[in-house]
Amino acid sequence: MRPLDRRLLDEAPSTRAYLVFSVVVGSVTAILVISQAWLLADIVNGAFGEEKDLAQLTVPMAVLLGVVVLKGVAGWISEVVAGRTSARAKSQLRAALVRRAAADAAPGATTSGEVATLATRGIDAMDAYFSRYLPQLVLAVIVPICVLAAMATSDIVAAAIVAVTLPLIPVFMWLIGATTRDKTNRQLRTLQRLSGHFLDVVAGLPTLKVFGRAKAQAATIKEVSERYRQTAMASLRITFLSSLVLELLSTISVALVAVAVGLRLMGGRLDLQTALFVLVLAPEAYLPLRLLGANYHASSEGRSAAEQVFDVVDRSAPERGSGTDVPDPASTPLVIDGLTVSYPGRPEPVIDGLSLTVHPGEILAVTGPSGCGKSTLLAVLLGFIIPDGGSVQIGSTDLATLDPDAWRERVAWVPQRPHLFSGSIADNVRLGRPGATDAQVQAALAAADLGTVVDGRRRDAATTLGERGAGLSAGERQRVALARAFLRGAPLLVLDEPTANLDGGTEERVVESIRRAAVGRTVVMVAHRPALVAMADRVLELTATAVPS
Repeated sequence: MRPLDRRLLDEAPSTRAYLVFSVVVGSVTAILVISQAWLLADIVNGAFGEEKDLAQLTVPMAVLLGVVVLKGVAGWISEVVAGRTSARAKSQLRAALVRRAAADAAPGATTSGEVATLATRGIDAMDAYFSRYLPQLVLAVIVPICVLAAMATSDIVAAAIVAVTLPLIPVFMWLIGATTRDKTNRQLRTLQRLSGHFLDVVAGLPTLKVFGRAKAQAATIKEVSERYRQTAMASLRITFLSSLVLELLSTISVALVAVAVGLRLMGGRLDLQTALFVLVLAPEAYLPLRLLGANYHASSEGRSAAEQVFDVVDRSAPERGSGTDVPDPASTPLVIDGLTVSYPGRPEPVIDGLSLTVHPGEILAVTGPSGCGKSTLLAVLLGFIIPDGGSVQIGSTDLATLDPDAWRERVAWVPQRPHLFSGSIADNVRLGRPGATDAQVQAALAAADLGTVVDGRRRDAATTLGERGAGLSAGERQRVALARAFLRGAPLLVLDEPTANLDGGTEERVVESIRRAAVGRTVVMVAHRPALVAMADRVLELTATAVPS
C-alpha cells in the first residue's frame, strides 16, 4: 500500500479534512521546532558566551517555555483529532466492506472468515495508521524542509551535510519496508485462514463430535496458530532490526554535522550561537523520518488490512438494475426464457436453457434429484445469482433491469435453513413486516401451526430464542420462518422445501396453511414431499434437461 492511498480518501471521506488539519499542525510544529532551537541557542550563548545575568535571560526563557508548552498542546490536539478521525474512518471502511461483501454474488467472493477478520482485527489495526503514521508522514515532509531552510540561512556547510545524508533514511526505509510488507501480508493471511477455519469448525462442531473428528480439528487449529505466531515474531524481528539501522544512520549523520561544526567553531570560522543553533536543530531534521520508520511498522498490519479492504470494495460487482417500478407478480406472469446458470468447477451448466411461464396465482412445484438446480432456480428468481444466459421477465420487464431491493419487496422467501435471531419469536416473525400489530403476528403464527403449546412445550410470541433460533426444534424454526413469510403478505411466495423438517401431522396442517396463504398469490416452491407436490397446480421436474409437466 502506498503511504497514502487515494482509495482511503474515497472510502473514508473524513480523512480529507484530517490531512488538511495535519498539514496545518505540521507547519506549526516545524515553526515551533526552529523557534525552540533558536531560543535555546540564544539562551546558552547569552549565559556562557556573553555572560548575561538571569534577569536578562528571563524573557527568552519564558518564551522558550511557551514554545515547549505550545508543542505539547499541538501534539495533544493532534492525537485527539487522530483518534476521532480513526473512529469515523474505520466505521466508514467497515460499512463499505460489509456492503460490498453482502452484494458480492460473483464467483470468488470474499469468504465470511475473511470479512470477519478484516472488519474486526484488520480495520481495528488501522488505529496506529491514523494516530501515528499519517501525522508523522506529514511531519516527515514538512519539518525536514523547514529545518534545512533554517540551517541554510545560518550554516550552508551543515545544511549541505544534512541534505546529502537525509535521503539515505527513506532509501533504507523503502528497502526494509518491502520486506516488512511481505511479512505483514503473510501474517494477515495466516490470521484470516485461522479465523475462517475456526468459524467452520465451530459451525460444524456437532457433526465433528458425532464422527469423532473434533480432536483432529483442534490439532489443525493449533498448527495454524503456531504458524501465525511464527509470522508475527518474524515481523517483530524486522521491526527491531530496522529501528536499529535507522537510529545508527541518523546518529552517524548528526555526528558528521557535529564534527564539521566543532572544527569550524574551534578555528574561529563560526560563532557560538550559530554553532549551537545548528547542533540543536540537526537532530530535528532526522527525527521525523526516524519516527516515521518506527511508526511504519506499528501501522503495517492496519495498512495491509486496508489494502485488502480496498481490493474487496474495488472488486467488480455484478451489474444490477435500478428500476423501481416493479410489476405485481400476483397479476403478472413470470416468464423464464432460455435460462442458463453455471458454477466454476462444473463442466456442465446446472441449469441449461430452461424456459417456462409461471401464471399469476399459480402454484408451481419444482422437483428433481439433488444438484439438478432447484435451489439455483429460486436464487435466480430472488436476484441472488446473475444467470449466464437467458432472462427472467415479470410481464414485459426484465428482472435484470429492476433494483434488487425493490423486487424483493414483492417477494416472501422461506429457505431450507431459515435464520432466526436472538430475541423473541414475535421479533423474528415481525421481520417480515416491521409495522405489524401483535394480532397480525399471532394470526401468522397460528397460520403456520405454531400455537401456544407445541410438542408439549409452551411456545408463544413472547418466547425468547437464542442465536440461530436456539431453544426451538428444526421443525419449529421452519414454522417461525413460514409465519414470517405469511405475515409479509408479498404477492410472490418462494419456498424451498418448507415442510422438510416437519412430522406427518404437522405437515398436513402447514400444507393447508400454505394453500390458504397462496390465495391471490403466485407460489414457486421446491418440493419433495408428496403432500406439497399434490397441492401444486403444475410440477416442473428438473433433470439433465428441464421440461415442465
